[in-house]
Amino acid sequence: MASESRKADAPTKSAPTQRAHRGPVGGSAGSLYVRNAWYVASWKEDLGPEAPVAVTILGERIVLWRSAGRVMAFEDRCIHRLAPLSRGRCEGANLRCMYHGLLFNTEGQVVEIPGQPNVPPDARVRSFPVFQQASWIWVWMGDPALADEALIPPAIALDDPDWMMGRGQIDYEAEARLINDNLLDFSHFAFVHEQSLKTNRSHAEHVPNVSPMPRGVRFQSWREPDGAAAEHWNEHTYIIPGILFSQSATFPAGTGAACDRGFPDLALATHIQVACQAVTPTGERTARYFFSFGVHRRFGDEAWLAKMMATLDQAYAEDKAMIEAQQKIIDATPVPRIMPTAHDRGVIMFNQQVAALVREERSTLGF
Repeated sequence: MASESRKADAPTKSAPTQRAHRGPVGGSAGSLYVRNAWYVASWKEDLGPEAPVAVTILGERIVLWRSAGRVMAFEDRCIHRLAPLSRGRCEGANLRCMYHGLLFNTEGQVVEIPGQPNVPPDARVRSFPVFQQASWIWVWMGDPALADEALIPPAIALDDPDWMMGRGQIDYEAEARLINDNLLDFSHFAFVHEQSLKTNRSHAEHVPNVSPMPRGVRFQSWREPDGAAAEHWNEHTYIIPGILFSQSATFPAGTGAACDRGFPDLALATHIQVACQAVTPTGERTARYFFSFGVHRRFGDEAWLAKMMATLDQAYAEDKAMIEAQQKIIDATPVPRIMPTAHDRGVIMFNQQVAALVREERSTLGF
């Protein structure tokens, strides 16, 4: 159901004790983000057999291609004349540059140069660790020796039999970090999504519980409207480099108190839905936003999902308009500064983790 571009402790009400600081501006895409991480490069459904596809991650052009069920990722430039390998041709398990015919094997090594019997042993392009999981093609942008498939964040595949899922993607003219910040602070729902999601001020008055987790942040909240017969629970995790996995459920009144406002028994839910989202920096001021949304098959049908995806298309367009406008203001401000609020607890926590990993990589890996 894609479209274009379809696309620990409870915090206090006071703002975090952090001085206003320079906003997320400046530097190149490669210097602002963690490299030793799995980035979403493509939907697996968009990568056909023997059909090379060009993508850009952290400012680096990459060609993805699939042969015999295996996915490969190379730098998208031939070593001869720097022609794009994404315009190449798959030949069995190999990829041929269609400018002057150099043939690359699955490891990026040149195995044939037309008209030249000897191939230099160092004739190769950089290859990237790549893995397919939960409908996404993941590429590791850092040290290949550190590529650990266990670090791939959780997500639900589009063909999971328990869920009905819709999906899409949107290209942004804005830094990926601004999209990350947006997804780490749901108080914007009250104002940005008044039209699409029919939200109200209560979404901004409610501050979720926020706690750190390995390479990420966890949010959990219960909303129990006074006098309502139902209450709503949400838990979402935001994992480096920018992967959101969210679960939301509706329960009979009193469920939150019965589980001490912790993780509920989902078997008692009267409705369950999930969202899986990924933010991939493409350039210095550009990003690609992948999203999927679904409902458990016990609680929804195709008509419900179609209506919800249309609503979400509108909501994602609202986010895009606001964030791209924000980027323009940041770029036009000589010394941009931000003032954190109570809702920035998760934003600060996540960005501190990212900054620490970036510093570590710069000191030990030379990226």
